[in-house]
Amino acid sequence: MKRVTTSAAALAGMALTAAPAAAQGIDETINQVFSDYTGWYVGLIFANLPGTNFSWIALWLVVAAVIFTVYFSAIQLRGFGHSIALVKGDYSDPEDAGEVSHFQALATALSGTVGLGNIAGVAVAVGIGGPGATFWMIIAGLFGMATKFTECTLGVKYRNEYADGHVSGGPMYYITKGFKERGLPGGKVLAVIFCIFTILGALGGGNMFQANQAHAQLAGVVGDYPGWITGVILAVVTFVVIVGGIKSIARVTEKVVPFMGIFYVLVSLVILIMNYDMILWAFGQIFAGAFTGLGVAGGFTGALIQGFRRAAFSNEAGIGSAAIAHSAVKTKEPITEGYVALLEPFIDTVVICTMTALVIVITGVLNVDPDTGLYVWDEAAGRITTADGSSGVQLTSAAFASVFSWFPYMLAIAVVLFAFSTMISWSYYGLKAWTYLFGESRGSEVTFKVIFCLFIVIGAAASLGPVIDFSDAMLFSMAIVNIIALYLLMPIVKAELAHYISRLKSGEIRKFR
Repeated sequence: MKRVTTSAAALAGMALTAAPAAAQGIDETINQVFSDYTGWYVGLIFANLPGTNFSWIALWLVVAAVIFTVYFSAIQLRGFGHSIALVKGDYSDPEDAGEVSHFQALATALSGTVGLGNIAGVAVAVGIGGPGATFWMIIAGLFGMATKFTECTLGVKYRNEYADGHVSGGPMYYITKGFKERGLPGGKVLAVIFCIFTILGALGGGNMFQANQAHAQLAGVVGDYPGWITGVILAVVTFVVIVGGIKSIARVTEKVVPFMGIFYVLVSLVILIMNYDMILWAFGQIFAGAFTGLGVAGGFTGALIQGFRRAAFSNEAGIGSAAIAHSAVKTKEPITEGYVALLEPFIDTVVICTMTALVIVITGVLNVDPDTGLYVWDEAAGRITTADGSSGVQLTSAAFASVFSWFPYMLAIAVVLFAFSTMISWSYYGLKAWTYLFGESRGSEVTFKVIFCLFIVIGAAASLGPVIDFSDAMLFSMAIVNIIALYLLMPIVKAELAHYISRLKSGEIRKFR
């Protein structure tokens, strides 16, 4: 009996040992297959311009933002005050069609962008491009406001409104309807391509990557444990939220995003106030570094490239995802949601990203040569040396922890909440692309939501680098299709804007409170 028991125990031990190895083997197989068949496409999307380390897709987004800014006469500056009034609900008619308020639409769209890009991405940009990267990040964010204005106006104008009160909108709808209205060919084909990119991007970058990073943060705080546990918990909570549709998603995001955003900004402000005597110096470092590099490899060019790249990847202006969220707003004036949407890059990039950069610069986690005043460059690592050798999210954590020792624990919670809010937002983006392709039915919606939640478990439990890389490439492929459409449809937005402003000035459009 003892021998049998011992043998059983041995077999059980072998099974437990073999399980992780088998899982790792499956991961490696999937990685290899994806790398072999999709690596060329990922390389194409994120390829750098010849002779630079600046990707052409980032340039595609930044150039579009500049063009829209010029075309709409700096609407992000002229319309900023009116944007605030709209978010407050001053012009909201309760009888308007739609499902969510201006504020809820803004919170939902922000929950899809505010997150790891603001925490880890900024640290990467500053670590490689120096403090000067922050200046160019702000500039790119300000320009990106015009892109959000354009795409979200079109999202509302060409949305589908159904008898039961729910709506569907986004690039796939304004590409189809807008192209038809202007007599342009290829609208349906481009819309289908955009939807395929959106679904794949939602399952990967908007889902698996978020779950993976959430688990990594939790494991770093509480100790290593199986990723599928995190995945199952996140999947269940996510399903409970998204099964209720955009109204349920909006009710969650309007609470989670402001809470985490305000908390993050408040902690940053406390650190800045504690080091108030260094704030002007920090801004001086940011401004000087923007044009000289302050010892960073690449100098001015290196700072500019890192700032523009991080802003483009952080606020998602031009991707088209925000237009899907904003299409659900309660309004009969499409241009109003354009005004509201332009606040996103300002909050995401100009405010939150800048706060992160200031804390990193002021807390001294970046090594400076005391003799020259220049940052110490690590040639091998390709970045500025840091006090403890950290980079990315660890560098941000180290900067805050230098003042508040408990911050890494709060950062872990913030990352999980940001990841969660990003997932529920991207579930809606993916769902709208799915229903565009397969029809608006309860069965179709539930099918996608179940698939989405299954991918949360996979993302948390597996290390599928090439799979997530491919999904990220899909996400930025959305921008190729979307921006082509925006260029062709921007005259429609200009006409909408002129008509709205004339009625606003005449008093035809009035405040409701």
